[in-house]
Amino acid sequence: MAFERVCGLSEVPENGALRVELADVDVAVVRYEDDVYAIQDVCSHAEVPLSEGDVEDFDGAPTIECWLHGSCFDLRTGEPTNLPATEPVDVYPVRVEGEDVLVDTEASAVSDDVLPRAAGN
Repeated sequence: MAFERVCGLSEVPENGALRVELADVDVAVVRYEDDVYAIQDVCSHAEVPLSEGDVEDFDGAPTIECWLHGSCFDLRTGEPTNLPATEPVDVYPVRVEGEDVLVDTEASAVSDDVLPRAAGN
């Protein structure tokens, strides 16, 4: 795994998202309640930044909503929870170490041994 520091925890709004531009991919670092998630920052339907959307609960799942057409994506799996999006977006493992938010964009967060979120401090 290749975790890298992407931002400070205080930079990510509570129940909101921060866009982080990395060399290979743009990531939305998202805080929802006490957890931190990292998700690919592009809607699979309309190719707009997800980090500009609302973060909310959708049928018991933490989601981020695409501001353009209203598709929501599960922050844990990247799966769309409603139309018009039908394809998932990538999610990445996250660790919070003190004030630092670290993300591994090289690993699949849905494998059995990696968590796609980090509990808040």
